[in-house]
Amino acid sequence: MKAYIQVKQLGKRKCSIEKMPVDFPVAPASVQELIEAVVSWQVSEYNERLLQSEMLKYLTREEMEDKAAAGKVDFGANYNGKPAAEAEAIINALQSYEDGIFRIFLNDAELGELSSPIQLKEESTLTFIRLAMLSGRLW
Repeated sequence: MKAYIQVKQLGKRKCSIEKMPVDFPVAPASVQELIEAVVSWQVSEYNERLLQSEMLKYLTREEMEDKAAAGKVDFGANYNGKPAAEAEAIINALQSYEDGIFRIFLNDAELGELSSPIQLKEESTLTFIRLAMLSGRLW
């Protein structure tokens, strides 16, 4: 099943939101299954890029321009050299969702609790919004 996840493109001068395609082998039936599927996909993408970055030690012109626009040109090195742990990432994402660190919208409708059922259809759009917590006081 093909769906889209909206992601803000980092390193671009204009503030645009880009739809990123994702293929789910099995359609998730609940919010928890959706988070687990997306985190698993992202961890595998990260680990794959980690392996590729160890093989390639140069940047293309487009990559340099994007990084320069973001304010820092680097090789994206993972200095500890460890791949991401999928189980830990899933636990962290589920806890963050319960704590209200981010919200998920499916076709402009906010998803509820982790156990809430969802109706993910072909070509659906998922939007992940990270909420910034403000603390402190006014002087």
